[in-house]
Amino acid sequence: MNLANRITMARIFLVPIIMFFLLINLDLPPIKIEHFSITYNQIVAVLIFIVAASTDSLDGYIARKRKLVTNLGKLLDPLADKLLVTAVLVSLVEMGKLDAWIAVVIISREFAVTGLRQIALLEGQVIAASKWGKWKTGVQITAIIALLLNNFPFTFIPFKFDLYASWAAALITMYSGYDYFQKNKHLIQYSA
Repeated sequence: MNLANRITMARIFLVPIIMFFLLINLDLPPIKIEHFSITYNQIVAVLIFIVAASTDSLDGYIARKRKLVTNLGKLLDPLADKLLVTAVLVSLVEMGKLDAWIAVVIISREFAVTGLRQIALLEGQVIAASKWGKWKTGVQITAIIALLLNNFPFTFIPFKFDLYASWAAALITMYSGYDYFQKNKHLIQYSA
């Protein structure tokens, strides 16, 4: 397994660690600054999430730079993204920080595109990440970080950046799903 794929695998292995820190209760007093409060385990979880999310760009860069792009990498990379985002979204719903409908929209799109990728694979094709797919990932990660940080630093303004970023993530996620299916509708017609 090449370096890029190892980095992708590391992102997958960080998923349960992030969930652990999000969902445990350390019984420590939270950090409070005026209208802002955050727990120590949330800080650890968001730091690990940022490291995991940043490996998405790193593994792709290494794969392209060193000419290590493989079909395994093209399949693992989006899977790692989906696992990371899905696990954190479910945790955020459990924590009462995210409306379930947003998580369902995002996760449903991820399952649908994964199904499309499987159909493509059966036809001997690999669907690489599109421009909209990359935008979707960036907006989702931004929204998740804002939610994990309890809308910091926007709590001092006050501005509901985490809420608006969540809505933007849902909209861009839906559009990117539409884009994938529109560009690959021949796979569905051929398979049906």
